[in-house]
Amino acid sequence: MNLENLGLFKLMSRKMGWLTERQNVIAANIANADTPDYKGRDLKPFTFRDALSDSRRLQPAATNASHLQGTRGTGGLNQEQRQRNPYETAPDGNNVVLEEQMLKQGQTGMDYQTITNLYKKQVNLIRSSIRSGG
Repeated sequence: MNLENLGLFKLMSRKMGWLTERQNVIAANIANADTPDYKGRDLKPFTFRDALSDSRRLQPAATNASHLQGTRGTGGLNQEQRQRNPYETAPDGNNVVLEEQMLKQGQTGMDYQTITNLYKKQVNLIRSSIRSGG
């Protein structure tokens, strides 16, 4: 049984991949903390909406002329939120703040551990249901 085909496990795997990549980006930021003109980077946040988007999704087909077309407004939940840039810039042009990077690294590590524990619990749940015949 390949667990990667199940929706929850696929979602957890994608989140773990994103967290791994984020740790790499944070490590690069920390390694370049003293490099002149280096600009700190970060990944686009992993959102539930983006995780569920799939290019293979089926689009609804209008079978009647009175069916309404789906629309997405420009306001509400679809609006992009602006993030303020929390970085300070040093006189040499470097904007990496080690304290912020360490906080991000710690949070990313905790998130990874949380997803790993959730993954283990789901596998154990499937094992117990298979053993009990349920």
